[in-house]
This record gives sequence, structure tokens and C-alpha cells, in this order.
Amino acid sequence: MTEENKKTIHIAQRDDWKNEPMPEAHETFVLNRSFSDEEMTALHCGNVPQAMEDKWFWYMEDSTLWAHRSWTGYCIYQIDFKEDDNHIVTVNRDPEQYTRTSIEEDIESINKLLDWWTEIPYDHYNEWILETYDALKKAKKEKESQINQ
Repeated sequence: MTEENKKTIHIAQRDDWKNEPMPEAHETFVLNRSFSDEEMTALHCGNVPQAMEDKWFWYMEDSTLWAHRSWTGYCIYQIDFKEDDNHIVTVNRDPEQYTRTSIEEDIESINKLLDWWTEIPYDHYNEWILETYDALKKAKKEKESQINQ
């Protein structure tokens, strides 16, 4: 990241967008993944939504990333980054706020999100398109499964 880019980038903070605390109904797991210094810098910048398609607001406080859905402010993920690359992820399990219940699905989802969020610049339109495609593909698979039963 150039010095000029650093000057123009706003570092997201908790008060920049609506956000709710992680609910009491939550679960934790370990995510083993390494990040370059550049990727951690991108995560530390966070994201304040700029368009309706931008589904995520995230920010860092110390070594913890807080990820909220932009429309509702619900906290979906909290990632406590560890130096040994065994990061502690807390995931929302309130069924009225977040419908996934599988750690395996969450690991896949959080890895995709982290891939997008560490791109410079972050491309929320590409993320939106891919999330929509994945949701349609999953719905088709579920529909086919119901038909075959």
C-alpha cells in the first residue's frame, strides 16, 4: 500500500456504522490460517459500507476483528487473531439473526470473506455476486434433494 493510499483510506471504527453485540447464543472454533503483513493491514482498515450491495461492516479493535451485517448491524463473526495463526472465531448462533448452524459452513464462509476482505482494494460488488451465486446454487441443490426424496 502506497503512502498516498494510506492517507486517503478511512480506518473503520465501531461508531462508524450501526452494530449490535455478539449475542449470548454463540459458538467458538479455531481457524488455522496465516496472513501477510499486507493482508493484516487491509483487515485493520475495516470496511464501512458504501452501497446497498456491500453486505458487511467490519472493523478491528486491537487484535480482534468484528464483522457485522450491514443492513441489520448483527454481529456475525468475531475473530481474535493469534500470533500462532490459530485464531479464535466466535460465530453468532441466534437463529433470528443468523441461520447457519454448521462450523464447517462457517469455516468455508469466513475463509471466503477473509479472502475478499484482504484484497486491496476490497471489491464488495464481486463479493455480492459470488454470495448470491452460492446461495442460488445451494437452494437448487436443496430443491433437487427434496424432489428426489
